[in-house]
Amino acid sequence: MVLITQIKVISSLEKLYDSDKIPERELKNFSVLKNEKKSFQVALEACEEAEAEIKVVSDFKKVNSYSVEGVKSNLPMWDKGADNYYRFSKSGYYPDLLLPVKDKVSLKKGVNVFWFEVDGADCEAGKHKLEVSIGEKTVSVDCEIIDAELDFSDFVYTNWFHSDCLMSHYGFEAFSDEYWRVVENFLKTAREYGMNCVLTPIFTPPLDTEKGGERPTVQLVDVTLEKGKYSFKFDKLTRWIEMAERCNIDCFELSHFYTQWGAKNAPKIMATVDGDYKRIFGWDTNANSREYKEFLEAFSVELKKYLEGKNLKDRVLIHVSDEPNLFMLPQYRKASKYIHKLFEGYKIVDALSEYLFYKLKVVSNPIPATDHADKFLGNVNNLWVYYCSAQKNHFVSNRFFCNDSIRTRVIGYQLYKYDIKGFLHWGYNFYYKRLSKGVVDPFTDSDAGKAFPSGDSYIVYPAKDGTPYHSLRLKVFYDALQDMAALKTLEKLSDKKTCLDIIEQKGKINLTFREYPHEDAWLLDTREEVNRKIKDLIG
Repeated sequence: MVLITQIKVISSLEKLYDSDKIPERELKNFSVLKNEKKSFQVALEACEEAEAEIKVVSDFKKVNSYSVEGVKSNLPMWDKGADNYYRFSKSGYYPDLLLPVKDKVSLKKGVNVFWFEVDGADCEAGKHKLEVSIGEKTVSVDCEIIDAELDFSDFVYTNWFHSDCLMSHYGFEAFSDEYWRVVENFLKTAREYGMNCVLTPIFTPPLDTEKGGERPTVQLVDVTLEKGKYSFKFDKLTRWIEMAERCNIDCFELSHFYTQWGAKNAPKIMATVDGDYKRIFGWDTNANSREYKEFLEAFSVELKKYLEGKNLKDRVLIHVSDEPNLFMLPQYRKASKYIHKLFEGYKIVDALSEYLFYKLKVVSNPIPATDHADKFLGNVNNLWVYYCSAQKNHFVSNRFFCNDSIRTRVIGYQLYKYDIKGFLHWGYNFYYKRLSKGVVDPFTDSDAGKAFPSGDSYIVYPAKDGTPYHSLRLKVFYDALQDMAALKTLEKLSDKKTCLDIIEQKGKINLTFREYPHEDAWLLDTREEVNRKIKDLIG
């Protein structure tokens, strides 16, 4: 018999570290909409290491069960410039990896945490009970399914998808059968948790690459240069699009046409030149060179013909260069003007946070970081936002290991309040060191070789069978998107003021990207109130 001294159902916002005690607040009930996933945790304290049976009894067709595992972090947060809203700053093991469990679990001495996820589509509307038994102990939680659906319409979420990182981790070659199998597995999970737009490598993306270095070739467009004339084949791109559409991806974000941080050079582009396959452009190619402009002109004509022939024009995003700053404005302006000329009528977007770029009409669709969004709010239509490792202060949302989960999830309310139309993050599965200088094992190196705070560069883990293990942060960020979608559902039944009155407690709270209550209860209780209001209005 396993001796368990304490067991409790707790919310999905709790993060229990090795030194933590089981929290006092118990989760007794929750509600969920018909197309919503909902998670909760069970925390227990065991007197010794042991194996225990685990069982879930419920009306749900399927309950996904996981053990919450710690992952090593050597760099949980930046040493300088960060605010004080972090759980820990020292290296150690942080709860993040969710390992699927079935009939039996291994308990360690002390606190153990298990994660459970249900889907509102699996049950009829009404009240249901879930019972979880671990060893000799049983706990329960009540769930009410509300007969309404989350409204995800008119929102785009992209989390940059790095197929070369999968190649490097698993050891298969680009465009082999194994490549397509694993890429589709990872893309299915991305879509399941909200991502409806995929970074599409028409050329090897010039992202986070050391100057003079290069990442493995994942170029989807075949280029031929014969007797000075370019021709292009789009067979691999077609296969990519068909794969993505099987995963219900709606939007294709084409890789950048110039190098990151200033648009000074061309990306790596491979071609067959008079029968010889080789690199024709890269770091040694000036962005303004006649040769590269001639290439872009020829390529843009054929690419547009291809996209428009497949009715993809309105589902494509075009990039110039990622994250230019003011010092890079002159060069970025040249590159941007040229791309806007070549792709007139297409949506051209870039992640940048200097408002002057937009004021000078250098960029048509800027995507600022959340800590710089205030300059763009009210001035830019259909605004997107993003965050990355730089968003470490002013209490802005992020998804580092050492963030409280509310700091990750609160962005859903913020996206709703400001009517944000899209969100971008750079790391769905970046398994390289900074500047792509080497491969890391994400199970043991969570900070890109001590370059970025743990949690910045990936949100899924590569399982041995070519499928992704989920992270706690994957689920919590999706909860944020679901919060946003629930508010949009309520707004359609009522109005924006009703929704904001609930979030901000009729003016008692001033919700901004930097300001919000640092209390789990506020976020959870607010969401339950949103659901109750939806239920009342659908009557």
